[in-house]
Amino acid sequence: MKKTHIAALVFIVIAIAAIITTVYDADTYSSFAEARENPGRQFHIIGELNTEKPIEEKIEQNTLTFSFYMFDSDGMESKVLYFGGKPQDFEKLDQIVLVGSYNEDTFVASQLLLKCPSKYRPDEFADTGQVSYE
Repeated sequence: MKKTHIAALVFIVIAIAAIITTVYDADTYSSFAEARENPGRQFHIIGELNTEKPIEEKIEQNTLTFSFYMFDSDGMESKVLYFGGKPQDFEKLDQIVLVGSYNEDTFVASQLLLKCPSKYRPDEFADTGQVSYE
């Protein structure tokens, strides 16, 4: 077998492995149920804060932890633990995107991506057809 054939074969194997890895790690939103079935694997979960349950920020073993409860897009609730501080105006958020995995009964988030409420809500303003220059 020629060296060029071997090099081409190695290149093809690496390309196929890269494609499979990319497809496997595709960034699509999942649910808490799917994340529970695959502990240790990273998931992106979008949802809303459960304001009825406690939001806690405390220091344990020299580490700042922040915990809260969230509903995913399917309506399933889970406790979320994040190693870091509570973001400003956390209770006012429209949506939260978590990146992380399950550890026992708690979703441990490595990242919090916050979707802030809209500054202007179109339903609050009536269109009168007039333009005001004040």
